[in-house]
Amino acid sequence: MKTLLMTYWSRFRSSFWFVPSIMACVAIGLAFSAVELDRTVDGGGLQFPGWAYSGGAEGASLLLGTVAGSMIAIAGTVFSMTLVALSLASSQLGPRLLRNFMRNTVNQVVLGTFVATFMYCLLVLRTIRRGSELGFVPHFSVSLGVLLAIVSVGVLIYFIHHISVSIQADQVVARVGKELNEGIERLFPGGAGTAGPPHPSVPLEECLPASFASEAWPLRALKDGYLQMIDDEALMELACKEELLLRLESRPGHYLTQGRAMAMVWPRDRVIPRLQEKINAAFVLGDQRTANQDIAFSFNQLVEMAVRALSPGINDHFTAIACVDRLESALCRLARCDMPLALRFDTHGNLRLVAPQTSFHGIVDLAFNQIRQSARSTPAVAVRLLDAIAQIASRVQREPDAACLQRHVEMIGRGARSAVPEADDLAVVEASAATAMQVLSAVLDPSGQGTGQHHDASAMPVNVGPTRPTRAERIPI
Repeated sequence: MKTLLMTYWSRFRSSFWFVPSIMACVAIGLAFSAVELDRTVDGGGLQFPGWAYSGGAEGASLLLGTVAGSMIAIAGTVFSMTLVALSLASSQLGPRLLRNFMRNTVNQVVLGTFVATFMYCLLVLRTIRRGSELGFVPHFSVSLGVLLAIVSVGVLIYFIHHISVSIQADQVVARVGKELNEGIERLFPGGAGTAGPPHPSVPLEECLPASFASEAWPLRALKDGYLQMIDDEALMELACKEELLLRLESRPGHYLTQGRAMAMVWPRDRVIPRLQEKINAAFVLGDQRTANQDIAFSFNQLVEMAVRALSPGINDHFTAIACVDRLESALCRLARCDMPLALRFDTHGNLRLVAPQTSFHGIVDLAFNQIRQSARSTPAVAVRLLDAIAQIASRVQREPDAACLQRHVEMIGRGARSAVPEADDLAVVEASAATAMQVLSAVLDPSGQGTGQHHDASAMPVNVGPTRPTRAERIPI
């Protein structure tokens, strides 16, 4: 249920209708309340202050009609121009960035302001009556409509400034980078990286029951789509209650065809239709990837912008360097985080859930591979990649992580030697590679001397005792 609510909330946040609809409803309530106040004051013979509207019915009708027509015209014109500007920006930076614009709260509130002012003026306008006996002019309501019009003009000015800034490449990169950092803080625990995968001498197959392969029941996808979220807490609770063992076959971000196994459930004889429905409810599929549990999606957005910027048709090295800056920031945070554990135990020490293992190695490959391949003949971007690796290397805690970074330094060097024709440019790249290797040597040094600390993966204890699922043991992305 929690995952389902989070999914719907994410869809509401990504829509243009939710916030404007709420604001329109508030405007409707405000219109009826203001008109009722006018009727109360008019019936009691009271008077409003001098700043309130004091004209007649004709002037009030003309004023509200003008405001209502202007608001709906401005809303249509401004957002049409905005979508044209964003279409041009997305053609250079990537079409998936339109999602970030739709999720932007400022854009939703601006549209909601125009729609709410239009609805308010329209509803107040219908209450105006002409004539000496039945005449009624809602002076306070008309004054409030004028105030809303003034606020809308201010919102329009701010929106023009906001949209002009938000479509700039550096601002788009910064927004995606911020979303990536928030995802890392949400999905990965902080602190020095001490937790890791099971002990190398204990293969995953030995942790599973001997009859798992033959007696496990495959939970299959009911439709095609991207796996957006997995309610790991619900699965863990269900596995403990029903005494099941679940092995997840996919992680958020994977595309599933109908009938593909999402999880294996053991033992098979305990799986009944009611239980199938509960397990299926923990998996949320959709038409597109989201950043809720799919950290690779945010990495891919930065990589996509960098690769597009490095393409011959655009050739924008500065945007590519800005993307590398944000990737460096994210990987520096991730280097000190614990990787989610693959094995989840209940309070009695029984294995209940096996999730796909996430590794720092895989995330670094995801972040750097395509940019490195596209920047082979671009010394400026190659040097920035090497500088970023040097900064990340100064924060890694584990020797395998440093070895992964060393491999990328070597690949960047080989690519530059084969693609950079100018000797001086190649010398700059090689000097940056030497600096990165010097930083990495502090972690790779078996003596443990230097800025980093050496951690022997083979010396890590195996976590086989009873543990309660913690934030470090969430579904790996």
